Amino acid sequence: MKTLPWLLTVLLAGCSLAPDYQRPAMTPAAQYQEHSGDWAPFQPVVLAPQWWRGWHDAQLDDLEQRGLRANQNLQAAFARLEQGRSLGRMAWSNLWPTINASASHSLNHISEHTSIFPVFPYPSFQTNQVGLELNYEVDLWGALRNAAHAADAQTLASAADLQALRLSTESEIALDYEGIRALDRELADITELVDNWDDNRHLTQAYVYGQEAATPDQAQADLSWQTARQSLNDLRQQRQQLEHALALLVGEAPEGFRIVPQAVDIPAALHPETGLPSQLLERRPDVVAAEARLQAANANLGVAKAAWFPTFSLTGNTGYGNTGYGPLLTTPNKVWSFGPGVSLPIFNGGQIAAENDLAKAQWQESVALYRNAVLGAWRDVEDQLTALHEQEDQVKAALGAQAAAQVASQQAQFRYDAGLSTRFDLLQAQRTALQAHNQTIILRLRALTSSILLVKALGGGWDPNANPNPPGAGS
Repeated sequence: MKTLPWLLTVLLAGCSLAPDYQRPAMTPAAQYQEHSGDWAPFQPVVLAPQWWRGWHDAQLDDLEQRGLRANQNLQAAFARLEQGRSLGRMAWSNLWPTINASASHSLNHISEHTSIFPVFPYPSFQTNQVGLELNYEVDLWGALRNAAHAADAQTLASAADLQALRLSTESEIALDYEGIRALDRELADITELVDNWDDNRHLTQAYVYGQEAATPDQAQADLSWQTARQSLNDLRQQRQQLEHALALLVGEAPEGFRIVPQAVDIPAALHPETGLPSQLLERRPDVVAAEARLQAANANLGVAKAAWFPTFSLTGNTGYGNTGYGPLLTTPNKVWSFGPGVSLPIFNGGQIAAENDLAKAQWQESVALYRNAVLGAWRDVEDQLTALHEQEDQVKAALGAQAAAQVASQQAQFRYDAGLSTRFDLLQAQRTALQAHNQTIILRLRALTSSILLVKALGGGWDPNANPNPPGAGS
């Protein structure tokens, strides 16, 4: 009898047939390749959850907050997370016994001419029953517990998916907003360029009338003017499309959404602290999600293995029953039953073997997807570090070219005012200065884009230990 408590403890606690989880071996580099040279981002900053506030742009901050509150993809992702949490609770509930109450009342009538047994003088009777039913599956092999652990891991993956989508939404809002601001500057430059080519066209036309220029010169001037107008229309279309995309990101209808044009400077590129490649495994929500799904697949191996073994259960019921005569809840009407049960698979046409092969293949797939996620994360960081490095060098060169073009334009104005050059020369110098300024805007936007994508590649300011809130909560 002394061994009975120990035996019950073993039966109730059970064991696990799932292999011990081990993170797949990945060998990270000691540092990122771009940091091995003579370049490193100056004044690196530690990323905060609301990393975009470093630009001190109230309108961008407002758009980010609206997006985090109303983006429909985020709403759907949070709903998926809630589904996962519910499935997890359902899985853990299987470890507990189920107790159900029941009650029944029936009226019965038997033929007076039955050949089974005589019914006279009571051909009609009733039955009444009330009671409790108990069902409990002893998780001896850990199948139920491993299924619950797998559900928890899937919930963790859904939480990480939500954070990955949140980071993507934050990045897209910043990219689209800064793209609109850059287009505002480009539109100002191209508008001046159209006016410049229009002056050039009219001046050429006057020369043609005065027989100082030929008709082909007029055609070339018209072509340049029309081409500049096409560029202007294309930029306007791009701006409208970015506005529409931004409206979708913040969960609003495009027809009521508007970003007022402003010719403001493009902010400087961010230079986030990159840390070590090994740290990226904990910072990227998509990598965390991939590992959580791998943990779920590992637990499911134990679920599949447990199917080879017998299933033990305990069932019982207790209550009262009578045929309708006299009080129901009395000792003579007491009924009860209790006993163990066992179910052992004998033949199932290879189903259990197939389920084990399926679980193993799903685990192998999860391993490959995890490793691919890690490699992709390292590549994303390397790509954006390289892009930011090269594009910042291009911006420096563009700023030098812009300054030189501006000096040339000023000198052309002086020469024209002094009567030392023609208006054609002045218009050409002005166009060169406008084009140099416009190229600088384009390159600064590219550098800014790379820095935003670098923030995304590094996982933003996500804290993997934080509990995901509904979209908009705490923002």
